[in-house]
Amino acid sequence: MDRGLYVAEVETQPAGRSSGSDNKDVKGVADGDLRQRRGSFDDAQSDRYRRSSLEDIQADQALEALGYKPELSRRRSTLQVAFMSFVLASIPYGLATTLYYPLIGGGPVNIIWGWLAVSLIIALSFGTTLFFVACINVFEKEPGVGVFEASTYQVFLIFLAVTVFQNLVAALGNKWLPILDTVAIFWTFAGVIAILVCVLVIAKNGRHSAAYVFGHFESNSGWPAGWSFFVGLLHAAYATSSTGMIISMCEEVHKPATQVPKAMVATIFINAFGGLLFLVPLVFVLPDIQVLVSLASGQPVPTIIKDAVGSAQGAIGLLIPIMVLALICGISCTTAASRCTWAFARDGAIPGARWWKKVHTGLDLPLNAMMLSMVVQILLGLIYFGSPAAFNAFSGVGVICLTASYAAPIAISLANGRKHLADAKFNLGRFGVPCNVIALAWSILAMPLFCMPSFIPVTAATVNYAPVVFVGATLISALWYIVWGHKNYAGPPTHDPVY
Repeated sequence: MDRGLYVAEVETQPAGRSSGSDNKDVKGVADGDLRQRRGSFDDAQSDRYRRSSLEDIQADQALEALGYKPELSRRRSTLQVAFMSFVLASIPYGLATTLYYPLIGGGPVNIIWGWLAVSLIIALSFGTTLFFVACINVFEKEPGVGVFEASTYQVFLIFLAVTVFQNLVAALGNKWLPILDTVAIFWTFAGVIAILVCVLVIAKNGRHSAAYVFGHFESNSGWPAGWSFFVGLLHAAYATSSTGMIISMCEEVHKPATQVPKAMVATIFINAFGGLLFLVPLVFVLPDIQVLVSLASGQPVPTIIKDAVGSAQGAIGLLIPIMVLALICGISCTTAASRCTWAFARDGAIPGARWWKKVHTGLDLPLNAMMLSMVVQILLGLIYFGSPAAFNAFSGVGVICLTASYAAPIAISLANGRKHLADAKFNLGRFGVPCNVIALAWSILAMPLFCMPSFIPVTAATVNYAPVVFVGATLISALWYIVWGHKNYAGPPTHDPVY
């Protein structure tokens, strides 16, 4: 996640990526001077400046002031950025695959109020595979036995197919991805409304009362009740963790200094509304929680929907929209991850940077960086053969790292008195400091929370190894900086701010 991510500040500098930079030169491009500037560059340079608006040209100039060459086309509008941010979270899919956590953490209270609370504070491929397997197994050979055994190698092969498919679409269909994100949001709400109507109208085994839905608390984690509730918040935190990754798309957005933060703020409210629209009906028809938390698949949503509609055929029909959304979510995550990898490579921050920072001009994307990201995903998938617990540690540590990356700049900004934001094009004003404080408070809670086992007592198979991976990755990064980075990595140029 991302998955920026917080209702805490999403302010940007006029230059988009600078820190306290003086942007007078960027603002000083007059309309009458624009044609003269275009004529003064050679063909390759003038093509780069042939953008849709003066703001786009200023954004490219700001990028050049930081020492970067603008290489990607600006295709995305504010709505398209908001839609991509929504798809990165893919609320119905993200909430469906992690519903296990609030079920053991506290039941209905944790599901509904935990989601609402985290949504207001916070502003994948393998998970898709496991969810697909659970959806297929709504069809049963006999009660409690699905038609698809899903041995380890079968799960990996499905994961491999999903990963390759998502990378192919992200690479070959790059110019159409904004359209895909737009379609996805309408697809999402159509699917959610279909689930809402069907499960509430059919309700094969009856409906719970509103008091149960909004007030029943039932801990199944083994933790004390209060801490058990917080463990259940992992559900909402995982679902929204990647939203902030939309920042990596700034160089492909019109007017990024204002449109990206606007889109991120809007997505918070869209996610909160969409999540409630999905969760509340499911809790009204919730089967016995003990049965759900004991499912071997760890995926309760297919079972909930099947129990509500009373047939495997009806259940799979309602699950298909979520399955399709899972694929679209993976495509968006693949796109954002490739841009993050490319940005690091462009700064020389990863080994082999010269190769990974190359942009494929025909496809208009960093293809090498995308392929690197895909290979890393596949290699991590191989861990599943040895230990599912170890694999889960790598997937869990991603959320910890995202949370840390969101908290760090907020903390630095707050420590500096937010002076560098005085002239920011997007500024939360008087709400900035409270939002910063809330974001940091959530981060301080969330990071150790992500390190805890979801239930006790703990065994070697159920322990959470994510903190071990996080510390290990941090040490490796520090060692890489000591050995190579401090001599070769300069980062973007900075300027002394003028207050």
